[in-house]
Amino acid sequence: MEQNELLGRAVAPLLQWYEENKREMPWRGETDFYKILVSEIMLQQTRVEAVREYYVRFLERFPTACTLAEASEEEVLKAWQGLGYYNRARNLQRAAKQICEHGVPKTYEEVCALSGVGEYTAGSLSSIALGLPCPAVDGNVLRILTRLFADDGKIDEKAVRARFAQDLKKVYPPQASQFCQALMELGAIVCVPNGAPLCGICPWQTFCRAHVRGEEQLYPVRSPKKERRIEEYKVLVLEYEGQFALVKRAEKGLLAGLWQFPMYGVECDQAQFGEERKKKKAKHIFSHIEWRMTGYLLAAREKFPQFVWAGADEIERQYALPSAFKAFFGWVKN
Repeated sequence: MEQNELLGRAVAPLLQWYEENKREMPWRGETDFYKILVSEIMLQQTRVEAVREYYVRFLERFPTACTLAEASEEEVLKAWQGLGYYNRARNLQRAAKQICEHGVPKTYEEVCALSGVGEYTAGSLSSIALGLPCPAVDGNVLRILTRLFADDGKIDEKAVRARFAQDLKKVYPPQASQFCQALMELGAIVCVPNGAPLCGICPWQTFCRAHVRGEEQLYPVRSPKKERRIEEYKVLVLEYEGQFALVKRAEKGLLAGLWQFPMYGVECDQAQFGEERKKKKAKHIFSHIEWRMTGYLLAAREKFPQFVWAGADEIERQYALPSAFKAFFGWVKN
């Protein structure tokens, strides 16, 4: 059976399976472009379960594109706190401003012009929100298609993603929104990313080439990963008369423009800032870097002018601190 014929055969059972098995999500069935945009940006590099509550709270605070566009960046970053990859929040606000100024996009090209919207997100938005036959090829879709075809192309290569997008475009049904979501859903709950796929409940089990051959675990194929760079730091939680020291990160680079506790290289002598009360170790893993941190809770010798000082309640209300420092939040709250 040719690959196009095989994929064409897979459409109808997938749509039926999706109708019967799709998970309930706060954005599912939504038709408002802005609300779908919020869900898609939040779901970039973040698990569905982690997004659910954030999505609801974010839309309570910013129910329309224009309310988001008119908010301060600090408000937006605070509402985003804990989701990580904070440039997504900035891009989402820029996209909201574009929508307020120019209106809701009506074509794939107009969707692509929104800030922070790449090829995958543009395909997803165009299919789900606009009903256009525009493939959205993410990790879930790559996994199910490489197994369906027993295809050993390396999924981290752009050419392989483009090839699968072209394959999908040829078989897109009129139910573009449901088809796009069904592909992702199959990869999320049946052809799962970690562990053995649940082939016994898969609508493609009788004609999936990898399953028929008993080779599901051979796919997908990826290029070897580069090792993460390890960086070591000291994190200083300085307290002076009920207030804590904060510094703002540079406007470019990792965690750009966010607030954090003062952080220095391991050569820093923390005793120069104050008397040690507590100490603990923590680590945070980014995609390409691993931070290994030793945190110190210090009674500050003075209210050092190079820092911004704020009380625990003020930090909770106003300052967006990255989850990289989560291990030390308890010292502030207590």
